[in-house]
Amino acid sequence: MGLARKIAPCLWFDDQGEEAAGSYTGIFPNSRIVAVTGSSDAGWAIHGRGPGSVMTVEFELDGHPFTALNGGPVFRFNQAISLQLLCDTQAEIDHDWERLSEGGDPEAQQCGWLKDRYGVSWQVLPRSLITMMGVPGSTGSERMMEALLQMKKLDIAALQRAYDGS
Repeated sequence: MGLARKIAPCLWFDDQGEEAAGSYTGIFPNSRIVAVTGSSDAGWAIHGRGPGSVMTVEFELDGHPFTALNGGPVFRFNQAISLQLLCDTQAEIDHDWERLSEGGDPEAQQCGWLKDRYGVSWQVLPRSLITMMGVPGSTGSERMMEALLQMKKLDIAALQRAYDGS
């Protein structure tokens, strides 16, 4: 078999790919811009970018590969796909939520989901949520889910209290 395959999301931006990649790599540790490629005359009718303008940005977020594509205004992001951040502490949730929601759509904030200034949807979740969800229908999981549905940014301690029934 050849080289190991990697699945790497490609995010289609109008023309903000380089700005978004720079913003994202500034939020997460172990992140970097890997490569920036320019446009050529090919595809001008679709993307409207002149030769030499940024076409793609290869970047890593916490070691995971991504591509930002400046493809023009043909497609827009929606909540049908989101990027999940599993956080270990409330400080991580607070940091990621604050940085990602800055300039984003406050109306799209609910149950740990937010939409950033570029229109990308993120889920900023405590890793402990997986355990608290436990067995669907259990009393603790039901209480926790009721509390979660009332929140925008998730509060680990409040979710744990609801789960524990205290």
